Amino acid sequence: MTERQDGSEEYVAGFGRTLAEVAVSGRRLNREELKLRRALGEQAAEAGLGLRTLVVAHLAMARTAWPARAGSVDGALAAVQQAVDAFAEGYEDAQRLAVRREEAARREFVDDLLYGRSDLGRLAERAERFGLRLSRAHAVAVAEGSAAYLDGGALARGVEASVLARFDARSVLFTTKGGRLLCVAPGDEEEVLGHFAEQAVAAMPGARVAIGRPQPGPGGVVQSYEEALAALEMAGRLGLAGPVLRAADLLVYPVLARDRQALADLVAHALGPLTGARGGAEPLLATLAAYFNAGCVAAEAARRLSLSVRALTYRLARIHTLTGADPTDPAHRYMLQTAVIGARLLDWPNRPL
Repeated sequence: MTERQDGSEEYVAGFGRTLAEVAVSGRRLNREELKLRRALGEQAAEAGLGLRTLVVAHLAMARTAWPARAGSVDGALAAVQQAVDAFAEGYEDAQRLAVRREEAARREFVDDLLYGRSDLGRLAERAERFGLRLSRAHAVAVAEGSAAYLDGGALARGVEASVLARFDARSVLFTTKGGRLLCVAPGDEEEVLGHFAEQAVAAMPGARVAIGRPQPGPGGVVQSYEEALAALEMAGRLGLAGPVLRAADLLVYPVLARDRQALADLVAHALGPLTGARGGAEPLLATLAAYFNAGCVAAEAARRLSLSVRALTYRLARIHTLTGADPTDPAHRYMLQTAVIGARLLDWPNRPL
């Protein structure tokens, strides 16, 4: 037999002698022999050899040591089956362990990256292992849905596979955090996060994705991630339409919320009188929100609220009477719309100002 040059020799060493002896005696492989095969399978996996190559090497060794007597063929085949099965079991166990270690290392890295629990220099070194160069700008997209995205789950794997089939896997990082699915990509590759958003929304009906702005340096990932989380929270409070949100398009809302006291004063002044309406302020506040979101088109706002246009017009007139501000008058509209946004940001009237 020609000597193999693929690195598999040491992992089949001794198998030919064992097979020849088993074929003569007719016995099965014993516990120690199976244990050795499993151990060699683990070592081969750790060395990075392919399982196909190693199985072929075992079969080639079996051909060399095949028994001459026809009566011993069944015993030899049983021994080959036992040996290959034990070897493959050890190989697969080592691979599963390696995957678990890699996943644990990635989770630890992501935690340190997102929460700043590591020296920046050391963090940058670890990032290269996962394809990130923290000297560059990065952006983060965060997907959340009605069900949690699980680490290694079918939903997360499907979205990841779709993105990686189209873009360079070496510069994109996927992970799950708090039931959400995260994608980190270079800041100058906007199409990656756009495609990720499309796939995440398609994979889970009702899912929503927020995309943070590209931010430079080791702290940029954290900043972009926090922007995406804030966008998701703001969209929930304000009832923003659309499954994909971009933090860059929502910058006005943090500006409004920055001076809480001034915003509370505006809401109390402009909308406070609505609490005197029958049924409280909430129905009229929802009417204003729908009217402004519909571009101040009464028919569209009525459709969204499942009201007749006449009923909607009555509500707008009631708001005018209570507040002194006319939603249909451009001179009053900006103040009322800003106050409505402020009410949602402050969770008024559910919470007192």
